[in-house]
Amino acid sequence: MIRLDQISKQYGRQILFLEAGAAIHRGEKVGLVGPNGAGKSTVFRMITREELPDDGQVSIDRGVTIGYFSQDVGEMSGRSVVAEVMDGAGPVSQIAAELRHLEEALGDPARAEEMEALIERYGDVQSRFEDLGGYELEARAREVLAGLGFSEEMADGDVGRLSGGWKMRVGLARILLMRPSAMLLDEPSNHLDLESLIWLESFLKTYDGALLMTSHDREFLNRITGRILEIDGGELVNYSGNYDFYEAQREQGQAQAEAAYQRQQAKLAKEMRFIERFKAQAAKASQVQSRVKQLDKIEKLEPPKRRSTLVFDFPPYPRSGDDVVRIVGLRKSYGDKVIYDGLDLTIRRGERWAVMGVNGAGKSTLLKLVAGDAEPDGGSVTLGASVRLGYFAQHAMEVLRPERSVLQTLEDAFPLAGGGALRSLAGCFGFPGDDIAKPCRILSGGEKARLVIARLLYDRPNFLVFDEPTNHLDMATKEMLVRALSDYEGTMLFVSHDRRFLAELSTRILELGPDGPITYGGGYREYVAASGHEAPGLR
Repeated sequence: MIRLDQISKQYGRQILFLEAGAAIHRGEKVGLVGPNGAGKSTVFRMITREELPDDGQVSIDRGVTIGYFSQDVGEMSGRSVVAEVMDGAGPVSQIAAELRHLEEALGDPARAEEMEALIERYGDVQSRFEDLGGYELEARAREVLAGLGFSEEMADGDVGRLSGGWKMRVGLARILLMRPSAMLLDEPSNHLDLESLIWLESFLKTYDGALLMTSHDREFLNRITGRILEIDGGELVNYSGNYDFYEAQREQGQAQAEAAYQRQQAKLAKEMRFIERFKAQAAKASQVQSRVKQLDKIEKLEPPKRRSTLVFDFPPYPRSGDDVVRIVGLRKSYGDKVIYDGLDLTIRRGERWAVMGVNGAGKSTLLKLVAGDAEPDGGSVTLGASVRLGYFAQHAMEVLRPERSVLQTLEDAFPLAGGGALRSLAGCFGFPGDDIAKPCRILSGGEKARLVIARLLYDRPNFLVFDEPTNHLDMATKEMLVRALSDYEGTMLFVSHDRRFLAELSTRILELGPDGPITYGGGYREYVAASGHEAPGLR
């Protein structure tokens, strides 16, 4: 269906692909993985002809239609959300636009003299719209938008008023409504809440076309993909199975390669010792020459490539009192919308509370109230004795000063820390070597998030309040963060849509819903078993 044959691609001195090859077959669901900068987006652009390989070719079977969702959705304004989504559906969207224009004209008194012609044209266009299934298309568009978290009011509203994250959802909805022969999805799980993410999983599982996608959400890849394509050292390496299977196979392959390399090194060393020992003895000359020739014929194995693993250990932090937060009779509203009316909650030392709820339930608001970023309308929020709070908000990255480098940002926060300690900290969070000299203004969203989290964790907090900390993080940083927080003995209160993060770290669940708050004594796995759903909006 889609084939990449002996492709090579180079940017300056950076070689992305060298005679690499892969194929995507009809109906397959493939995950594309690799380190940041390995060339995942380049693969998508080559398939869509936005870029050409330097050598080799990309071939697509005749009649195959391709829908490509990228993080750059472009400008959107001047029409409703549902119209914007339908615009991606081909000719029927153009007819829908003309139909809307004619409806406006029919209601315009200034065009009364044209009424007969307008009515005739409206009848023709409406008939064509029905023939192409236009009315069903709008219903399907609204269904997709609802699945991605849009209310009816939002679907009918001006797309230009949406935030960047919601415009991403509109761009994704366009591709899903299109239902092409093959979908290329670059990080479709970004900017989605848990309910929308689970709906998208269900949609993609029933999609009968080919799928090639990237995602930093491990569970998302596991549930959808049946094959992993890894970009590794300029090659495209195929692994059958989901992401967990790929990771296990890759580790096994690395272990086997390491063992083979060490065996060969031991053999070469033994032969070299023999040659060095006997090269001056005439009686051994023929044996020495024979072994020299054998060594020359051996195909030397390259040292196995080892992927660096990010590791962070918490510095010592002070112990807090047993009661970390006491919330009593909490009330909060925005206008006529009541968020809490008499919420009571006590968070004790060592507990890890995950807050769950649909959009607008008040998850982020609760974290702001606890962190002191918002004031309650009634009731109280009291931090306990010796609590040292670290707060990561969704807007936390905006506080970085654009002109300061990574290292300078850390030095500003910790002026008494040694340069070596801060360089090690930066390395733990994916800023090795000269990367610490990067100014904040050129950092990606993921790099900014890593820097903010590094600064927060190094400040020795004993109470962490996290609002979607994994939104911009790559897979390696997420894994490091989960490992580090698993060993963290402090207290946590967090919101996350990442199910691995939820399952590995939560020990208590607070669900905010229309029937009032509900608490669960176990973590996320126990919550799913007890409630019968993975997210509050799914019943």
